[in-house]
Amino acid sequence: MIYNRKDMIILKKFIEEFKTFIAKGNVLDMAVGVIIATAFGKITTSLVNDVFMPFIGWIIGDVNLSELNIVLSPEVLDEAGEVADPAVVMAIGTFISTIIDFILIAFVVFLIVKTFNAAKEKAEAKKKAEEEAAAAAEAEEEKEPELPEDVKLLMEIRDLLKK
Repeated sequence: MIYNRKDMIILKKFIEEFKTFIAKGNVLDMAVGVIIATAFGKITTSLVNDVFMPFIGWIIGDVNLSELNIVLSPEVLDEAGEVADPAVVMAIGTFISTIIDFILIAFVVFLIVKTFNAAKEKAEAKKKAEEEAAAAAEAEEEKEPELPEDVKLLMEIRDLLKK
């Protein structure tokens, strides 16, 4: 494959942008986010599988939802008792567990984003109030001070004498 000068310039620019991206620390932030998300995923999966699913199974009549399956085709054994053809199963319980897991994660992410947005709005409102106060103080400083009446009278006399 032959590269022309324009392609090489684009490639160099791409590499420079990548170096800048790495140097900013975004990669580290992203890695920390992925690690925390993985740990959070394990926590929610455990919460769903070990707390919610047994509770839901107990409510509907002591059913283990992880074993709630629809068998489409039973397993086939050979003469030696070995599984020759595995069963074809729709794992409804696992699917329900995954849906609950997703809803929990989505809810927690919603709460995090809502909290972040509320904090951001408060910070912006505080910054705006500070800017308005600074502008008002600056306008107050620029305003000429009110002169006493006797000074005003003396200034008028001075102006009249100049004429």
